[in-house]
This record gives sequence, structure tokens and C-alpha cells, in this order.
Amino acid sequence: MTVEVRPAQPEEYEEAGRVTALAYREFADGESWDRYLDLIADVGARAHVGVVLIAVEDGRILGSATLELDERIEDDDDPLPPDQAEIRMLGVDPDQRGRGVARALMDACFAWAARAGKTRMLLHTTQRMEAAQAMYEAMAFERLPDRVFPDGFVLLTYERAIPPETAGT
Repeated sequence: MTVEVRPAQPEEYEEAGRVTALAYREFADGESWDRYLDLIADVGARAHVGVVLIAVEDGRILGSATLELDERIEDDDDPLPPDQAEIRMLGVDPDQRGRGVARALMDACFAWAARAGKTRMLLHTTQRMEAAQAMYEAMAFERLPDRVFPDGFVLLTYERAIPPETAGT
């Protein structure tokens, strides 16, 4: 695999958003998901708050992940603890799954977070995203208590220490 993972450039935001929203579309099941797909597609709105990493092969964007290091993308979330980074909106083009693209994005997120002095990585996923859960568990993430919203929507919470050997990579 000759995939390069790097920060998205402004001229790539639209395509990165399209690909990431495409990755989530199969899980959409209602109006709240439609709003979330719009949020996922708007890479430009979050690129100034977090690091948006893209996986690129031969000029084609295969997927992306957003890394919150100091600020939250959404104002209604609690502030990030100083030692924590959070991976958000990890998505890979459905036609490119199974090639290690998501893992490459995850590894890049860990490297960025380590360089920023973070020691814990947090992320959330849904019960329906079974492939994502399997990857996180294979990467030694541990489950924390679920995040349950007032409407009953549940996010599974995962956490993992950022290994010291990641620092400086």
C-alpha cells in the first residue's frame, strides 16, 4: 500500500468531506444522522479547530480523520483534558476498506497526539459500527462507560494510552 497520510489542504476539504460522509452514509437512519452527515462533510469548518488528516493514494483521497488536540469541534462538548486527544469522524471510502487505510489514519493520529504531548487517546463509535469496534479492540483500546444522549442515542467510548515510543515519530 502506497498511501500517504497528511493534513488536508484547503483545496482538498470538499473531497475529504464527501469521502468521509460517504463512509458514514450506510449508518444514517434519520434526521439527526442527516445533520451529522452535513457536519462530517464540512471539513473546512473543523480544520481550524483540529487537525484533519487525509489518506491519499495517487492523488485520490481514500479517507480522513479529525484529531482534537486542544479544542473541541463542537461547543457543547466538555473541554479536552490537557493530557487527552480525541479522534473524530474517522471514515474510509467504502470501496477502499480492508486495505489498512483506517489503521494508517489511526497511527498518524497517535503520532500527532504524541508530538503534542498528549498521553491518552479517546474516541467514540456507535453500536452499528462493528468493523470500527473490532479495529479499536485489536489496537488495544479499552472500553469506558458509554455516552448516552437525552434522546437515547448511545456512543461507545474507547480509550488508549499513547505509547511513549510514538513520541517523535
